[in-house]
Amino acid sequence: AQRKYSEALPLYQESLSIRREHLGAEHPDVAGGLNSLAGLYRAQGKFSEAEHLYLESLSIMRRHFGAEHPNVLGVLNNLAVLYGAQRKFSEAEPLLQESLSIMKKCFGAGHPLVAQSAKNLARLYKAQGKNSEADSRF
Repeated sequence: AQRKYSEALPLYQESLSIRREHLGAEHPDVAGGLNSLAGLYRAQGKFSEAEHLYLESLSIMRRHFGAEHPNVLGVLNNLAVLYGAQRKFSEAEPLLQESLSIMKKCFGAGHPLVAQSAKNLARLYKAQGKNSEADSRF
């Protein structure tokens, strides 16, 4: 990655503005744009800005698709990663648990995405020193 954040930022912002103008503020593509912009802010270490956008994106996705739809998973996981990067484990953990639960319902317990989600939760447990919980995820 070239990390040309200053060049990327106005492009992400313009894309989001166009989506809002043409699709409406509650459209799932707007939520996708918010998620992308939040990812850029997260990469820059602008965690507060990223959190706000992830939460807005998650809210739109949940309203549009429902709380247990696969389209909610990306934002849910990105928000959990953001909290994990800040060592806000108590905020990241329920999001990863929710994500795992949704994945099991949508894809079945044996799906590779479910395994990856369980692994992500186990990593979070390990980072908190909750080794017995982590071991039960593998």
